Amino acid sequence: MHEEGRNKLNISTIILVVTLFTQGIYLIGSIGPCLQALAEAQVAIKETNGTEDNETKVWKDSDNENATVNLNGDIRFDSVTFEYPTRHHTTVLQNLTFVARAGETTALVGSSGSGKSTCMSLLLRLYEPSSGNITINGKSISDCNVKKLRQSIGVVNQEPILFDTTIYENILYGNKNATRAQIEEAAREANAHNFIMQLTEKYDTLVGERSIQLSGGEKQRVALARTLVKQPVLLLLDEATSALDNINEKNVQETLSRACKNRTTIVIAHRLAAVRHADCIYVLDKGKIVESGTYKTLMSQEGSKYREMVQVQQLETIENDDDIRWNQEQLKDENEKQT
Repeated sequence: MHEEGRNKLNISTIILVVTLFTQGIYLIGSIGPCLQALAEAQVAIKETNGTEDNETKVWKDSDNENATVNLNGDIRFDSVTFEYPTRHHTTVLQNLTFVARAGETTALVGSSGSGKSTCMSLLLRLYEPSSGNITINGKSISDCNVKKLRQSIGVVNQEPILFDTTIYENILYGNKNATRAQIEEAAREANAHNFIMQLTEKYDTLVGERSIQLSGGEKQRVALARTLVKQPVLLLLDEATSALDNINEKNVQETLSRACKNRTTIVIAHRLAAVRHADCIYVLDKGKIVESGTYKTLMSQEGSKYREMVQVQQLETIENDDDIRWNQEQLKDENEKQT
């Protein structure tokens, strides 16, 4: 009897130990991702604090109504060097000098991390240059009223953020004083009016949480309408079509081209075909300008970095098209077999 009880006790103990051991291993395994998430959160907090500190500084001049803004002129980066506050000793821009002419479209291209988006952040005064100067129409932007500066600039990003409300109210966020006629005019300019009018509730259609009711191209056009309703003097396009498929990209790109006409525009693009009509293209590499010129000029230069980038993208496009064509043929064969 005692022997049998000890056997039962031993088996129960073994099962308990194995269960606890398994749970312990699982908990230990989950520590790694938690530590990684904590490290990422710490970096994000530092960057947020750095931005907030800079915002406090730049908004001090917002009360100065004499700090006027006139964006009707050339935008010039003059020997600009920049390091992020949270990443000292990592130089993002190195003595960067270039000019974006008034009324023209200027493109910034280059590999990831070359400093393209940083240029836009500096223009919006989200950060201040470590050294050098940025001027608009000959006036340093550090002397400009930051509120008026940002009101004069329209930004269209890769991933547009729409609020969980109606299309009308989303566009209205661009200019709270806009009339119904101005909102519809901005939608027409953004090539959004026609698809909006085909919706059941038209401009009163709810976009849904995370804009689930709209396609990628529709979201981008509504975001562009929101930007255009404020009638910006300067337009910044940061990878505005890179998240779209080929069909939507073509439609949105045509819309953007019309919006850029006779307006000072700076474009950042991963897909180089999107900037072939730019008045000037600057190629960045490790925070420096390595080439500049028109599409035709850069493509005619043997050994041009831009030309090499274009050729690589063309090969990738051909490979992607072949993959799509192969998948379509496979699907067609399967359908025929099922039939």
